[in-house]
Amino acid sequence: MALSHRTLFRGTVAFSLTELRVQIHESTAVVTSLIIQVVLLLFVSILARDLLPVALFGAIIFSMFGLGQRVQNEAAFVRIDHKLNELYMAGPLAPEAYFLGMSLGVLGGYIAPVAVLVGVTVYVVGMSATTALVLLFATSLVWLFASSFGYIVSTLFRDMRTIWPYASIFYNLFGVLPPVFYPLGFWPSSLTPVALVMPPSAAAALVQATIGWAVLTPGEVALAAGSLLVEGLGVFVFAIYWARRTVREN
Repeated sequence: MALSHRTLFRGTVAFSLTELRVQIHESTAVVTSLIIQVVLLLFVSILARDLLPVALFGAIIFSMFGLGQRVQNEAAFVRIDHKLNELYMAGPLAPEAYFLGMSLGVLGGYIAPVAVLVGVTVYVVGMSATTALVLLFATSLVWLFASSFGYIVSTLFRDMRTIWPYASIFYNLFGVLPPVFYPLGFWPSSLTPVALVMPPSAAAALVQATIGWAVLTPGEVALAAGSLLVEGLGVFVFAIYWARRTVREN
């Protein structure tokens, strides 16, 4: 079917359900998906227990951000090792539905561990309605950014061994080094704007502000929220364009 005749997002639901079945069968990966978060939380609980609320919310945000790496690895694996993307694209499935369906399938497969983190956070430190709404807003955009970015990067390599080291560096550089697991106040004040434009730390700053661990000016709130919106939606729109372009080139 000609690409121009494919309805936008056609097949998203069907492909997301297909991907969800794949992810559910990878039970070991799902169960072990919180290893980094649990290790960091253990260190915080032993060495600086008063920072546990910040670390718990940071773990939720990092988990949603990390789903982008899983989308990247899954898309690259399907394309490079199995070469199934050509089979999928030969049918009526829209290219952006392939990308979005895969992202939703991965989200569905790994939402249970994230829900466990949310439950532990509510039990240990509590969560107000305001914090819950801000967390939902922030993590949704973090997931959208990370999944879109991960899919784009997956198309740039021809070898799985080349992707893994770059992916690990990127997701740890953006998700662990900035103030995600620790308060924004511990970050150099001169670099605060940098933290507020990176999706994971911008999301963490907004959430920390609702639990009393960060004091943000109206301008800083606007910068963090605006960065999440612009980067999340912007990279998503580019991923749609990129998905359709790569199909044309193939």
